[in-house]
Amino acid sequence: MIEYVKTILQKVSFSTYLFERELKKGLKLILPNELEEFKDWCYQMFGKVHHTILNKHFQMSV
Repeated sequence: MIEYVKTILQKVSFSTYLFERELKKGLKLILPNELEEFKDWCYQMFGKVHHTILNKHFQMSV
């Protein structure tokens, strides 16, 4: 499921609204043992553009 969520986020990363919406949905699908890997990947891929959104949602999921 993690690969599916990554693919979706890459496709919607052009839009702040879509990115945040899909990140919220994706976090519900990610298994707890995959969360740290997913978080690292998100910050690496989207940290420059969507840093605020990532901070908001990863603080909530910890």
